[in-house]
Amino acid sequence: MKFVSEIENTIKSLREEKNVSLRCRSDSLENVLYSLFPVLDHGFVRVIDYMGNDSAVVQAARVSYGKGTKHSRSDVGLIRYLMRHRHTTPFEMCEIKFHIKLPIFVARQWIRHRTASVNEYSARYSKLDNEFYIPQPENLVAQSTSNRQGGGVQLPECEKDNILNILNKGSEQAYEQYEEMLSEDEQNGLSRELARMNLPTSIYTQWYWKINLLNLLKFVSLRADSHAQWEIQEYAKQIAELIQLWVPITYQAFEDYWLDGASLSKQQLELIKAMNNGEKISFESSGLSRREWDEFCDILAISNR
Repeated sequence: MKFVSEIENTIKSLREEKNVSLRCRSDSLENVLYSLFPVLDHGFVRVIDYMGNDSAVVQAARVSYGKGTKHSRSDVGLIRYLMRHRHTTPFEMCEIKFHIKLPIFVARQWIRHRTASVNEYSARYSKLDNEFYIPQPENLVAQSTSNRQGGGVQLPECEKDNILNILNKGSEQAYEQYEEMLSEDEQNGLSRELARMNLPTSIYTQWYWKINLLNLLKFVSLRADSHAQWEIQEYAKQIAELIQLWVPITYQAFEDYWLDGASLSKQQLELIKAMNNGEKISFESSGLSRREWDEFCDILAISNR
């Protein structure tokens, strides 16, 4: 990949630097700090900096002066209690900064998470690279019939070939026109800020993205979900792996209570109590909407009667 040769020397020099700090650190994350993790065909995620770790969450919860308690079991219990009861402020005390390269159409979904600080590559100041996201054939799907914002079944092979041909030709033509409008003679060429307007959203951009741990977990819960667009799922899954290195206790609690757990309404809890008392329940008598009923049955793995 082109970007590897461009920044690998910088990464090497950064990883060779040895800095001493009194701050709490995450040894597992330190081992991969600055390292590049490829995503999609030209994208990547890498951690640039971070503040805090699991002990910082415990410290904030107890408003103590040092690290967490000497009893790791007590710290684990506290973090799981905070996550379970959604006492979330202590998780805001940790922050992390990523360097991310991603297609613009993914970036426009990503930026909906407004609780982060972002500094994006400026196409007004610098020329964009000739790198476009081209999906793999298996990721070319038709519009979903049940979800207006999602994909459904895979397209026929002949249609996939046609679409890939359109995407490749369109990207090549758009970039050729972009360079033509810029022109080698800056006095006669169009300004960079205007020349970029003809480029498709499949072209790659880059940004630095800084966010606290709580809002990062919210990002992962939404974007690593199977209902999210596949491309942003790939970024969210890679980020989730880095969170596990950074704050393993917090991530395990997050996985147990948020990702793989379930939230039930008052009405759904009443239905469970009725089932435990031997009563028969049904959609018609449940008082739930059809979607709520279906979700309830899925959670309990019962037949959708």
